[in-house]
Amino acid sequence: MAHSRRDQEHLGIDTNVLVAYLDKDHPSHKETDGLADEPVALNPTIVHEAYHTLVFKMKWTPEEASEALTEASMDAKNRFINQTLKTTRVGLLLATEHNLGGRDALILANLLSARITNFVTFDRSLLALGVVKYGRAALTIESVKGLLTR
Repeated sequence: MAHSRRDQEHLGIDTNVLVAYLDKDHPSHKETDGLADEPVALNPTIVHEAYHTLVFKMKWTPEEASEALTEASMDAKNRFINQTLKTTRVGLLLATEHNLGGRDALILANLLSARITNFVTFDRSLLALGVVKYGRAALTIESVKGLLTR
């Protein structure tokens, strides 16, 4: 899911974008079609939030959700970023600085720590931030709609 204008090869995607992309019945699925060929950055929080949403809200079987998410996380073009104590600390700083929920802060911290520079989401509260910084790292937050219409 890389885009030629990006500094980094991988695009950070929020859980809501991953779920919309994977579930063809999701109301926002069409908006994620452009992500098919781009390498994305995933982490444990995104994968497990997506599992929860796919199984408990979208009514996938646990096996279907596990298989799809395992495939996405192991795809050679995608990057799976592990979380560390440093990531946890950065997440807590971002949560307090930007009044974020813990999981959103952890996702952003993980991407910043891995030097991912672009992130797409449907979440209005995250979109309102525009850019999040930690040290020299900066993460631009954009709408999937805005990204695909350029």
